[in-house]
Amino acid sequence: MKKTLGLLLTVLMILGLAACGSETQEPTTEEGFSPALDTSTDCHITVAGGYDNFEALEAEFDSFNEYYPNVELTFTKVDDYNNMIGMVLDGNDAPDIYVNYSWMYGRDQYKSSIDHAEDLSDPALGLDLDCIRSNIILNTSDGTLPMVPVFANTYGMLVNNDLFEKEGLSVPTTYKELVDVCNAFREKGYENPMMGFTNEETTSVFTLTAYPYFCETVANDAEAVKKLNALDPSAGEYMRPTLEKMTQFMNDGCVDTDACAEIADNYEAVILRFFEGDVPMMTCSGDTVSGTKKRESRSEAFIASPFTYTFVPVPMSDEGANFLDMSNLQFSVNKDSENLDMANEFMRFLIRPQELNKMAQNKGLMSPTKDLSFNSVYAAFGEVDESRILSPEVIGLTDDAVIQLRQAVYGVATGTMTIDEAVAAYGTFTQ
Repeated sequence: MKKTLGLLLTVLMILGLAACGSETQEPTTEEGFSPALDTSTDCHITVAGGYDNFEALEAEFDSFNEYYPNVELTFTKVDDYNNMIGMVLDGNDAPDIYVNYSWMYGRDQYKSSIDHAEDLSDPALGLDLDCIRSNIILNTSDGTLPMVPVFANTYGMLVNNDLFEKEGLSVPTTYKELVDVCNAFREKGYENPMMGFTNEETTSVFTLTAYPYFCETVANDAEAVKKLNALDPSAGEYMRPTLEKMTQFMNDGCVDTDACAEIADNYEAVILRFFEGDVPMMTCSGDTVSGTKKRESRSEAFIASPFTYTFVPVPMSDEGANFLDMSNLQFSVNKDSENLDMANEFMRFLIRPQELNKMAQNKGLMSPTKDLSFNSVYAAFGEVDESRILSPEVIGLTDDAVIQLRQAVYGVATGTMTIDEAVAAYGTFTQ
């Protein structure tokens, strides 16, 4: 028995050593990536964008280096990015990969950012475009794809789940439920059941709640979209249902504009106010949500009394909440890159569900992939019925039309314009 036991222990030790040795082997292809180029290739790839830092992307650089250890990848910030990227691309130190945005497409001042972009729809590049939600992929007139989403964005509200549980209330899924929940919280002593940034129209509580509702009203009306995009004065009538809904929203007392006006900005100030722990619902964008994790440690109130929170759609319709699905950040490959093959290889590595989800998780933004269940903060959006997922990309609304809506909604919600005045002013609002 002793001899037999000794033999078994010897075998187990050998197997254990083999297992330990496997940790230092070359990366495997079990996650679906197999290098297509010479892994000893030595070159430098530069990615340009407007972020001050991009730690989530740099983590992907490290992962890519497990396959290509001699490829140096760096992220470079370009000041005044939107206005300067064209000049940078036309210069001698043009990046190999760069950030792009859908709203740049078709605008003369951003022509360089499109002209320099490689067509990423080319099957020969091997990008797993099927893993990305198709409704946030840029629709172009010629069928080419100059950019691909790496992050997504949406509008909604941060929900203090602990308060809902404490008071025995459910997160609202229809407009009536939203009003009822606000009233219920108020009766329980909560002064501000729902808050949001109100000092400026851009991503104010008014835009965040109205824009998804507006998209629902015009989603299946191609003629309306055509007139809205052309800034046809008569298109102002298409805003009327949304402006009436916003008037109802304000009259129902869902938000106290005076209290909301104390929030200084729609990012850090919104987060820190929410972390005070007495606000059940705080409207914001996915961009704002991305900053919550880092600011948990900056809020004395949250440190003292932490709570669980999630991000959910705002239910402005009696039929349910809409998921306004938008791209946030997109990458283009400079077709004139001196290291085009390796730039494409990095994109092939990155545009896969496991890498896109990992980068989104690290950045705190919504992933562009079809599976949102991996991140509990955004999981509620993945549960929205397909019929209620709306995409400006698919609907065809341009940024010019959206600016008109935002300004009109802000004017009506703050009482500086009547609905009729806002409708009549369509096409005259400026950024």
